Amino acid sequence: MLHRGQESTNGAGGGELTVPMAWLYAEYIADELLRTGDLMPPTSFEFRAGRDALALTIFLSDTDGELSGIRVVSQLETWLSLTAYDQPWQDWVRERMARLAAEAIDAGGPDPDLDLAAAAWRWLQETELLAPDLNAVPGGGPVFGEDEGPKVWTPAWQLGLPLGHLAIHLF
Repeated sequence: MLHRGQESTNGAGGGELTVPMAWLYAEYIADELLRTGDLMPPTSFEFRAGRDALALTIFLSDTDGELSGIRVVSQLETWLSLTAYDQPWQDWVRERMARLAAEAIDAGGPDPDLDLAAAAWRWLQETELLAPDLNAVPGGGPVFGEDEGPKVWTPAWQLGLPLGHLAIHLF
C-alpha cells in the first residue's frame, strides 16, 4: 500500500517513472461511483465533470495520506457532506490545493498526484458546459423536454459537484 509522499517507480530503462497512485485511486473510486449511479453516459463532458469533482473531493479529503488503504464505504458520509449544496466546496478545494502545494515545496520536489489534481481543478474551473438554467422561468408555454428549456453556460465544477453528490447518494 502506498501513502501520499511515497512513489511507485520503475527503474527499468535507466529512468524512473513516478506513478501518481493516490490521484489514480481517487479517480477510480469517483469513476465507479458515477458508473454505479448510471446518471450520465461515461463519454459525456458532464460525466467527466462529475468524476473530476468527486476525485478532487476524495483526493483532497485524504488528510492522513492513506488513500490507497481506505474502504470506500467508511468515507461516503465525509464525501457526501463535502459535496453538499450548502458547503463552500470551491473554497475548500482552493485551500487544500494551496496547502498541498506548500507541502510539496517544503518536501523539495514535484508531487505527481498534486499535478494531476491541479490539472483536473483547472479543467473544472475553466471549462463551461451548456446546462439547463434552473433559475429561468419559461415565458411561454410549458417546457416538455429537457433539451427544449432555457440553457446557460456553467462552469464544469458547478455541474459536476451535484452530479457527484447524487452518485454518492445512489451508491
